[in-house]
Amino acid sequence: MFNWVTDTKLPFGHMMQVVIEFFQSYCTTWFFDPLRLVIESVVSATSTVLTFLPPPVIILIILVFAYWRFRSIGLMIFILLGCLFIWNQGYWEDTMKTVALVAWSAAVAMVIGIPVGVMSAHRPKWYRVIHPILDMMQTLPTLVYLIPMVALFRLGAAPGLIATLIFALPAPIRLTYLGISSTPTALKEAGEAFGSTKRQLLWKVELPHAMPTIMAGVTQCIMLSLSMVVIAGLVGAEGLGVDVVRAMGQFNIPRGFEAGACIVILAIILDRLCRVKEAH
Repeated sequence: MFNWVTDTKLPFGHMMQVVIEFFQSYCTTWFFDPLRLVIESVVSATSTVLTFLPPPVIILIILVFAYWRFRSIGLMIFILLGCLFIWNQGYWEDTMKTVALVAWSAAVAMVIGIPVGVMSAHRPKWYRVIHPILDMMQTLPTLVYLIPMVALFRLGAAPGLIATLIFALPAPIRLTYLGISSTPTALKEAGEAFGSTKRQLLWKVELPHAMPTIMAGVTQCIMLSLSMVVIAGLVGAEGLGVDVVRAMGQFNIPRGFEAGACIVILAIILDRLCRVKEAH
């Protein structure tokens, strides 16, 4: 009775293939290849620096930063033990490569996400337009948009970083929007009463009030980026994701648990270092 629904299939998949082939034909030389080279060069240079420095130097830098921010001996002990565990298991170099990928993914996501979130808070109609797009970016299976990324950028760090960016970007946009839009009206009226311009109101009232929420967006962005390292490993991005993928392919249980534990420890360390400092 309802065979007419499936008798004529809409050529959606073929249309998307035509779009990808169009970009491959006309945009690869002047856009995608240069962008891929820039991404791979930046990530590779960061990885080289992090792997060139001896592990004790990096651990000392992290401990000094943690003490400067939080003055917590317990946190420093945890970071020290976690870093020593990663080093002991033989995954230090892969962890540094993962840090490079996550750092750049999160940095680009924040550079884009915070201004878009501020603009969304000031222009509700704009947020209503991008809201379903953000939902799609977070709910669409990662492997689906990884296929065109590989087709356009080939294997390597570039498709992994861009796929990670797409997945992590909604978090800073949403949380920045939430923080700015939740600024009490009384605070904004007080700023206006003192003659603040819109720019001064943003920098001196709205952003300071929204900073805890924005920093929560930073943490969420880093955690989402870390959750993508395995997916990035599928397309040739170096780091701990490659170890997990190889462990799955070889059914190597010890290697899988070791690499997974290193990812968890790295995630906890980055989360603690990036959280908002509690006021006393």
